Amino acid sequence: MSNRDEYRAGPAAGAEVHKDGDRWTLVLVRELRHPPEKVWQALTDPVSLREWAPFDADRSLAAVGPVRLSTVGTPTPQISDTQVTRVEAPHLLEYRWGENDMRWQLEPLGDGTRLTLWHNIDRAFITMGAAGWHICLDVLERFVAGDPIGRIVGGDAMKFGWPRLKDEYAKQWGL
Repeated sequence: MSNRDEYRAGPAAGAEVHKDGDRWTLVLVRELRHPPEKVWQALTDPVSLREWAPFDADRSLAAVGPVRLSTVGTPTPQISDTQVTRVEAPHLLEYRWGENDMRWQLEPLGDGTRLTLWHNIDRAFITMGAAGWHICLDVLERFVAGDPIGRIVGGDAMKFGWPRLKDEYAKQWGL
């Protein structure tokens, strides 16, 4: 029995926005109770990505080169021909998703990991992105802990606190 029905996103926290003209970067930080190697596997392995990420990948993200990412939870999947541009396992992963640069950094923190995600995102979508990643990272945390609740993306996220999170992030950032 999964705890999916009991899951609700906590309050908006652990995210900030860096503004550079029209280019905005969403920065999310999470402290996870698992070592970087275990978190790295969840960030790069296509089977693991299907447990928590807002996209499917046609290969592992743990190697530089082309990869196809397909959105999940959208009426029509958007397929992006993507480039993984930098891989330093198990600490740094960079790729381009659509028009957005993504950078994942994993730092050892005691027995666990400090995960930092930088996502360049259009200003009009930044609160939506923050709310979506907030939920995805909650699901990632449970998956890595061996208590998977299944991916929560797209319209499904509405039932788990996404609208409230979006509003809370907007308020935090004065948007």
